[in-house]
Amino acid sequence: MDSWGRRCRPSPRLTMLIIYQWLGICMGVHHVSWQSTASGLEDEYIHAAALSWLVGDEDAVEIERMNSFHGSAIHIVSAKLKRRGQATKSLTRLGLNVLQQLKLELSSRMDDENVIHIRLDLLELIAGRVVLASPGERRTIKGRAKLEVYPGQDPFTLGNETLDVAINGVLN
Repeated sequence: MDSWGRRCRPSPRLTMLIIYQWLGICMGVHHVSWQSTASGLEDEYIHAAALSWLVGDEDAVEIERMNSFHGSAIHIVSAKLKRRGQATKSLTRLGLNVLQQLKLELSSRMDDENVIHIRLDLLELIAGRVVLASPGERRTIKGRAKLEVYPGQDPFTLGNETLDVAINGVLN
């Protein structure tokens, strides 16, 4: 192959993007992250167990112990899934009702960076139920699902398709 052929060959990532668009495959979520804050008096391992169930991977959960501005102990419990497939699959754990509600509220939950912001009620999650929460109502777990959006793609259409994939995953 001559040097011209090597220079004009698209990157493997671009090739996969072209194939996905041609086949009509939804690219989905780039990564998902969840975060909860536990005071020094709370059992941070309960938060970790809830996040572990939510992401479906115990190894993805981390606990960071630190002191607040006023000196009291706090624990930041976080989980991050960086693999596309694993992140998209973890959305199915939210359940049918939550996913449908997210789909209805997508325009208010997605920011300019193509991130879907999700808040779950912490006490309900610890009890084994997934319930969306509003900021300030009760203690929450904050979630961020970063969509993989490329030039020429509409973020809201992609967000709806991604949530549809997760809804189908719940139903199947």
